Amino acid sequence: MKITFIRHGESIANAGNFISDDPRKPVGLTDKGRSQAEACALRLRDNAFTYAYVSEFPRAQETASILLRHHNCALHIDARLNERKSGMDGLPVHLFNDPLRLDPLNYKTPRGESFMEQMARVRSFLDELAMHHPEGRILAVSHENPIIAALALTVKDEATVVLNSLENCGRLDLCWPPEQV
Repeated sequence: MKITFIRHGESIANAGNFISDDPRKPVGLTDKGRSQAEACALRLRDNAFTYAYVSEFPRAQETASILLRHHNCALHIDARLNERKSGMDGLPVHLFNDPLRLDPLNYKTPRGESFMEQMARVRSFLDELAMHHPEGRILAVSHENPIIAALALTVKDEATVVLNSLENCGRLDLCWPPEQV
């Protein structure tokens, strides 16, 4: 199975530098984020996606609807593509990121999840898709952390990528299952 992960366009939370990890809150795209998604849609228009998945977050769903304007496939919502849980919704991003840097693989807040736990969540998503769509060409619109978690599942040492970043509407293409990890 081949999967293309796209990070959502710039959101109000990105622009405001605050944590948005509650999908029930209507944090959408900025004008810049919509423009990023439009540009990404043009770059993806010649891809023949057979299935499309998106997180529960409004910013990801808004991005996905823009990306799918050139494709004829249904969009499925899957919570395993959600942003990493921190329990710190609305707080400044640095309050999460500063302590995270001490132990990026295992750090978690009392109501959150670690990167390793997020990797397990993303792995279950990828394994299920590969089982149901082994020849599929999948589009998955998600968030920076779950996409980096997907990347970490394809390398021998997840510590080498845990602190990677991905710009808004950035792309990661991978095959699942990976040939060697």
